[in-house]
Amino acid sequence: MRQFDRYLGRLADPTQPDAQFYARADNLAQWLQSAETRLGSLSQRLSASVGKRQLNIDLAGDAAATQSTTAPADGKYQTPWMELDDVFYEARGYTWALLHLLRAAEHDFGDVLDDKNARVSLQQIIRELEPSQQTVWSPMILNGDGMGLLANHSLVMASFVSRANAGITDLRLLLARG
Repeated sequence: MRQFDRYLGRLADPTQPDAQFYARADNLAQWLQSAETRLGSLSQRLSASVGKRQLNIDLAGDAAATQSTTAPADGKYQTPWMELDDVFYEARGYTWALLHLLRAAEHDFGDVLDDKNARVSLQQIIRELEPSQQTVWSPMILNGDGMGLLANHSLVMASFVSRANAGITDLRLLLARG
């Protein structure tokens, strides 16, 4: 934190040319790529709350690949019941932080976004993430099934995260255009 504070001080000091912040489209796109990767991972983990049957693709893409021991051809993958709330609140915390960072990026990269006509795309991503911060009225994170009587909070959060992830993908492609 001390180093970050010193960096901010140097950024604000016009006599310190060694501290620079470059608001360029490629820098924003690179940061968005890391956010996109994280959102994709969170979406997968949230969706695993209902469990899914999945083929073993550990060796896919390499015809010469082998394993040291045999593994089942398919399996059911599901977040353990006692970890549902951990994954949910991890996603909620990340989306909260990302919302604030995206709002800051809108300010810091405003000229770049306007030049690429991409500001509205960023604003839409922010709108997709805002519902992830709504109050959870249940005393616990529920894992109801599909269309059952009880809600599945993880799937609802996965929906918000997935839509924001798709928006970030689109924004990155828009920024990459010349």
